[in-house]
Amino acid sequence: MANRKIQAFYKSLEKIQDLIDKYQDKMDTIRESMEANDVHTDYDEEGSKGELLGDFERYATHLDHAQKMKQTLNRVDREHYSESIKFGSMVETDDHYYFIAVPLGNITLDDGSGVSVISTEAPIYQHLEGKKKGDSFTLKDKEVEILDVH
Repeated sequence: MANRKIQAFYKSLEKIQDLIDKYQDKMDTIRESMEANDVHTDYDEEGSKGELLGDFERYATHLDHAQKMKQTLNRVDREHYSESIKFGSMVETDDHYYFIAVPLGNITLDDGSGVSVISTEAPIYQHLEGKKKGDSFTLKDKEVEILDVH
């Protein structure tokens, strides 16, 4: 389970870095386009000039969000074991794995198993928080058992 947690951490880090690279590339392309066309970036301009600026700002917001996720993820202590579920925990239930870190979605580990990478703000975390191995909770009218926590 500890190996699964470490692998989930690095797969998450890789996914976030891919997002950062993608948003940075998009921003660089827009910046080059604006410079090549000598586009002024006034907010009151219409047409493609305004669209480019809007796109640039949107990607800048996405980039900032991805960089913050990376900072949060890096706060996870990959070697620490806790009996109760909290930030940084890897949780195995009878039908799924959860890595409590950042709101990243699903990743696939090397063995093909899926892991939902969620933040402490995710609705399901409210069901998981503080629980221990052997505890259970109800999710969508189904009883879910926690098989392991790391």
